[in-house]
Amino acid sequence: MAESFAPLNPPERLLMGPGPSMVHPRVYQAMATPIVGHLDAYFFQVVDDVHKLLRMCFGTTNEFTMAISGTGSAGMEASVVNFVEPGSKFAVLANGLFCDRLTEMGKRQGATVIRLEKPWGETFADDVATEFILREKPNVVAYVNAETSTGAHQRGKAICDAAHQVGALVIADCVTSLGGMPVGVDATGIDIAYSGTQKCLSCPPGLAPITIAPHAMEWLRARKSTIPSWYLDLRLLDQYFGSARRYHHTAPIPLFYALREALCIIHEEGLENRFERHRRNHLAFVAGIEAMGMRMQVAEGHRLWSLQTPCVPPGIDDGKVRKFLLDEHGIEIFGGFGPLAGKIFRVGLMGESSTEANIQRLLGAMKEAFAAQA
Repeated sequence: MAESFAPLNPPERLLMGPGPSMVHPRVYQAMATPIVGHLDAYFFQVVDDVHKLLRMCFGTTNEFTMAISGTGSAGMEASVVNFVEPGSKFAVLANGLFCDRLTEMGKRQGATVIRLEKPWGETFADDVATEFILREKPNVVAYVNAETSTGAHQRGKAICDAAHQVGALVIADCVTSLGGMPVGVDATGIDIAYSGTQKCLSCPPGLAPITIAPHAMEWLRARKSTIPSWYLDLRLLDQYFGSARRYHHTAPIPLFYALREALCIIHEEGLENRFERHRRNHLAFVAGIEAMGMRMQVAEGHRLWSLQTPCVPPGIDDGKVRKFLLDEHGIEIFGGFGPLAGKIFRVGLMGESSTEANIQRLLGAMKEAFAAQA
């Protein structure tokens, strides 16, 4: 007898981890509409809308602003493989997991990687970052604006100013900030910024928004060395998603539908209103945690609004708490890893997940989980 498979029936979850976040019903509905071909004029209308709306979220007028087919890590790798050449000097401000990934990608490009390091959860003061960059004079500088592994928010203006003084380009990881906190690419001076769709944009994973300043694109077009990745060659992708419409790959059309709808929802809410909602809910969560006798891992003033990292109370097994929340309440949160394994919870208040009702539901469930270990 032939084996049979039951229809899909995923469990209901309240996604409050570091991603993915909850998805608006309109986004699901958009994904269910008929697909067209990846060279169809209608698809490129969708692409153009996505580009325009992404500029709003990034805070930029960069013409080269698009969504790459691939997750946020594809955006990271595209940034590195296109702008970090073999033998070049690549400076990474390292204070978490995703800085380490940038480091690894730089090494694989044959670059000389130099790191300015801080303990996970801390950020770099302006004068410290500036002194490092002016001393080392790298070709490219990378930092993580929103460190998903720690909940730390790194401001970038001083980093960009110092990098530009020595003629360096700046790459910024905005995966957990885009659409939930001001990124301000143009105001900050960021040359290359990338993100992912599954966090504050509240889309399914699978696309990587990226934006590149005009002078960085000029540098890229003049690059003599071979870009080692064909798929992530931004010059080829520009010919596909840009005005030439030249075939490069078969884009995931339903994901572009989803991203367009999610960005339209952001536009309707208003970007400043959305930022304020994330800020307000972040403060409400922190107040609730502190009322329970807990403390935050990241110092006040350096915390993400989108990703919270409360410390695990003494005597509490974080794995048991997370299992209790999932089994008893259908709530997903994550724990720490690396040097923060077993020491923090990682709680996402991103996009559709960032609501007062979700915060109250989570805090109540956490109280129950702690009591179960008493």
